[in-house]
Amino acid sequence: MTETTPATRPFQVDLRGVVDLLGRHLYSGPRVYLRELVQNARDAVRARADLEPDGAGRPWEVRIHPTGGPGGVLRVVDDGAGLTAAEVGDLLATVGRSSKRDLLDLPREGLLGRFGIGLLSCFMVTDEIVVRSRSATGAPPVEWVGSAEGTFSVRELTGDEAAGVPVGNEVRLTARPDDVALLDHDGALGLARTYARFLDVPVRVERPDGAWETVTQEPVFAATGERRADLAEQVRAFGRDLVGAEPFDAIELSVPATGTRGTAYVLPFAPPPGARQASVVHLGGMLLDERWDGLLPDWAFFVRAVVDTTGLRPTASREALVEDDALEHTRAELGAAVRRWVLDLGLRRPARLAEFVAVHERSLKGLVVHDDELASFVLRWLRLETSVGVLTVDELVTRYPEVRYTETVDEFRQVAALAPPDRPVVNGGYVHDADVVRRLPDVFDGVRVARATVEDALDALDVPPLDDRATVARLEDRAGTVLDAVGCDVVVRRYEPADVPALYLAGRDALRAVDRGAARRVAPSLWAGVLGKASEAAPGGGPAAPTRPRLCLNWSSPLVRTLAATDDDAVLARTAQLLYVQALLAGHRPLRPGDRALLTGALTDLVQLSAAH
Repeated sequence: MTETTPATRPFQVDLRGVVDLLGRHLYSGPRVYLRELVQNARDAVRARADLEPDGAGRPWEVRIHPTGGPGGVLRVVDDGAGLTAAEVGDLLATVGRSSKRDLLDLPREGLLGRFGIGLLSCFMVTDEIVVRSRSATGAPPVEWVGSAEGTFSVRELTGDEAAGVPVGNEVRLTARPDDVALLDHDGALGLARTYARFLDVPVRVERPDGAWETVTQEPVFAATGERRADLAEQVRAFGRDLVGAEPFDAIELSVPATGTRGTAYVLPFAPPPGARQASVVHLGGMLLDERWDGLLPDWAFFVRAVVDTTGLRPTASREALVEDDALEHTRAELGAAVRRWVLDLGLRRPARLAEFVAVHERSLKGLVVHDDELASFVLRWLRLETSVGVLTVDELVTRYPEVRYTETVDEFRQVAALAPPDRPVVNGGYVHDADVVRRLPDVFDGVRVARATVEDALDALDVPPLDDRATVARLEDRAGTVLDAVGCDVVVRRYEPADVPALYLAGRDALRAVDRGAARRVAPSLWAGVLGKASEAAPGGGPAAPTRPRLCLNWSSPLVRTLAATDDDAVLARTAQLLYVQALLAGHRPLRPGDRALLTGALTDLVQLSAAH
């Protein structure tokens, strides 16, 4: 056959529009050109292995020859099946067609490329693509030249030109001046390592000195069974590189139905608020995405998964996976593997589980509030602060069928001091803790929850004996007159322990009134008036009910009984003032200017009395 000048034919698409579409909307950027070339080369090698099963053990590979600088040519060469002239002209000129299909026009299993547009991505870095190919079927070698102007030509090679073309494919790109860095040695090597590191066909990159560097390696994160045990340290080392620290643990992932294998690395630190899990996904060893958030359930924020799959379908850009039943099944199975890991920690290594919860507890609490699936197996191991110490939810619901909780930290500090040991109260003032308590009846049968308020705690206290009522009323009146200047009422009750003479009790309305008063004192005159009106108005629009804090004196305290018996008004006043300040400090309440003045006056009088004697 004599060589003829090839006729120039147009692509069956508007190529300029396609290149714009690829660069702006389909692919993440021009970097993907090498991924597409290596992916096509890998598929060609796999296709040749299908054609020549007896030669499957031969070292067929993909070789990358980077450019030597501006004006240089990058070459990607493979030992694959190659194409005939007819296949080249048809397949490389029609977007949407692919040689990776069987006789029923269905994608063949085991091949990464499925859309027939990968080669056109090269037009994002070059104005001309040259493909030379010799088919393993014995057909003559061919050359295909495509132009960014929208035309291509095909010719069969003969003579010396044909003799130098082995079975396989060679793609040549001359870089545009602005894209040289993507095709030179450093750029090509970096892209090959990123995309083809775990490919199942050897990929080598030529160095400037002519030596070769193999970029492919075994995907240790996808090892299973005995092989995984042998590679345990390598699996952990891979996790250290990925996470940036020693992983808390490594969870084996395997979904045979979709050919998905990998590892979920448990983060040793709490991720930022609102962060989603980001998985590294490979398709047949080729990287799809380094931070894809659609692989695991949303609740699995505390792991970063690295997987390789052969049964899930990629999108057209091959940078994500198609949302279909197969992906949904895989997501559920991977979530189940993570869930089993948590359950196994609880059953076999409870101390280790406590460490895990301590790292991720705040985020776990936030998720169990809205996620029934997560709540069902994580809730019992979360910890809550109570008036009898820190307890796990499991300990709490096992010991106490009714769980009482406060809405704020202020309420807890007051109610906890009055809660009996057999009826503890939970501090619901921390982020999500009150919501977690309210979820308990949904997960644990027979558990009841009730809100504990300062008013309820005060009403539950014992009143002094009837014989002491007159003395108690006189003490409440005298001490109340003293503390009226700081907006505090006085009540007397009996409670334990007896060595706590007084408690500062202020419900939510009272605390809001105190805070508004403090803000009004430091606000400009206009806003002070607005805050004053707000303090006077009730939520329903009418006048507000009195909302003043109360100093609860303990009738079980010898000090309080002695105070009630004194007729010295000065001693009673100074003692009541000091008890008030002590109760404020014990309740972690800040001292206002009036409170500090009261304390200073009481201490000054005591010093003067001591000096006089």
